[in-house]
Amino acid sequence: QLVESGGGSVQPGGSLRLSCAGSGFTFGYYDIAWFRQFPGMEPEGVSCISSRVSNIVIADSVKGRFTMFRDIGSNTAYLQMINLKPEDTAVYSCAKSRRSFQDKCSLNRDGFDLWGQGTQVTVSS
Repeated sequence: QLVESGGGSVQPGGSLRLSCAGSGFTFGYYDIAWFRQFPGMEPEGVSCISSRVSNIVIADSVKGRFTMFRDIGSNTAYLQMINLKPEDTAVYSCAKSRRSFQDKCSLNRDGFDLWGQGTQVTVSS
């Protein structure tokens, strides 16, 4: 399973670090991604990190403000978010890839088969 934590309410310009703890599978074998979902919309990819070479993809909408990293020893991936904006308000979820040992990750939702329950991030003054 995947369990997210670290969400909350912040003011514009604030920062949050989300955590994604994995269990029940070999964490380092799979890509991990962060998605976010706005009310009434499909999840959109935010960032992913590949399993083999830790290649990182960041969506253009958050580039320069969000970064992703992981600690394989603790089976945890993180999404560091700075300079948060009201339009970043969403439910953020992490996901595990279907395939293992990939050099490059993708933010295509179809490539992920295990999802966490999500954590709410609210950016408001």
